[in-house]
Amino acid sequence: MRTCCSLLLLYNVYMEFIQQVISHPAFYPVLCVLLVILLVVQTARVHKDRRRLRSDAINRSRAVIGGQVVEQVAPFLPGFPCNPADARFIGKPVDFVAFPGLSESDKVDEVLLIEVKTGRSELNAREKEIRRAVKEGRVRYVEYRFSDK
Repeated sequence: MRTCCSLLLLYNVYMEFIQQVISHPAFYPVLCVLLVILLVVQTARVHKDRRRLRSDAINRSRAVIGGQVVEQVAPFLPGFPCNPADARFIGKPVDFVAFPGLSESDKVDEVLLIEVKTGRSELNAREKEIRRAVKEGRVRYVEYRFSDK
């Protein structure tokens, strides 16, 4: 019972203090100034976050576009694993299928699935699965004949 009375007394003191503060003639002008300051700070923070996010989006977009350009010209860059005439661009799920030797003779040395990467980009889950299937020998040649009869 004593604790309850103490809490009630504390609540009454607190409410009396709040009423005195609110009834003070300088309360509303000070409150308005504080609210304006808070609004300015929050607005500045939102704009800063928006600029950071926009900058990040632009940088990512540039990286993606740069990667797409490199994918298209990769066969002509140094170090490409075969003659550009032997490579066929697919794009998805791998960038190129290549048949080294085919442009110089009718003999194909091997069949390559080529994924072009730039910068620090890594294989995604689908590309890793394709790589695994090739390593495990789960690759075959299928001839499909369509008959309209």
